[in-house]
Amino acid sequence: MSKNDANNKIADVLSRSGGKALAVVALVGVALFAGYQYGRMQAVQVAADKNLQAAMEAMAGEKRELTTLREDMEAELDALALRIGSLRANLLRLNALGQRLVEVGKLDEQEFDFSSEPPQGGVDQDGQEPVLLPELESELERLTAAFRDREHKLLLLEEMLAGREVHDRVIPSGRPLKAGYISSYFGRRTDPFTGKKKYHKGMDFVGKRGSEVLAVAAGVVTRAERNGGYGNMVEIRHADGYVTRYAHNQENLVKVGDRVEKGEPIAMLGSTGHSSGPHVHFEVRKDGKIVNPARFIKGG
Repeated sequence: MSKNDANNKIADVLSRSGGKALAVVALVGVALFAGYQYGRMQAVQVAADKNLQAAMEAMAGEKRELTTLREDMEAELDALALRIGSLRANLLRLNALGQRLVEVGKLDEQEFDFSSEPPQGGVDQDGQEPVLLPELESELERLTAAFRDREHKLLLLEEMLAGREVHDRVIPSGRPLKAGYISSYFGRRTDPFTGKKKYHKGMDFVGKRGSEVLAVAAGVVTRAERNGGYGNMVEIRHADGYVTRYAHNQENLVKVGDRVEKGEPIAMLGSTGHSSGPHVHFEVRKDGKIVNPARFIKGG
């Protein structure tokens, strides 16, 4: 074999061996690429699974929060409903009390009307609203306004009745005896001893000897003594310049400086002084001037 033939044969063998090596390398490369791609797909799948799990856990958490929030709202609505029920009951009691005070005080029922809602106004807006909570809030607002109205009226009633009570307590009114009758009025009359016309400065009330003579208003005793024709006399100073006198008493029960209340016993009925029988001579003076007691008797 020549030298050239040997070289050609060697080149042919190397050529065939190189082709197989390249094929092997290509196959290995394809396998590696496929493995890489599979690995990437697996990683993507794992990440997707984790994200899905996190999303599901978040949704479960939100669902639990919504459930808790709904339960809390239902509890608040129940509490509001109970509060509204209590307010309604209290409002009914206030209305009954106010109406009773109006009747007892003989006040204007139209001015102090506890049987109807307080006047309101305004223009309603169109639109749909959720039913439960807005209705409860509206009811609370209505009840709050009603309570304010009732509170205002009751405060006015309290002031008026308190003022009337003070007035009735310190201004002369009523009779100086629980039982008895009027035997002589204020003004000119025939004197029972002389038969002549004289000016009578008060009114005479006949009653049972020894019965209680009562103060017709609160005040301070300024005189408690025996005084000529008045006999045993009690004088009381009241508010607004009023003074009352109670004369012909069998016995005085108070002394100068005593504080007396309306209706308090101040003497025992008798017939001392210029008197023809057991009675009390009742006088009223205003700023030092004698006035007719009749209007105070009627007022009481």
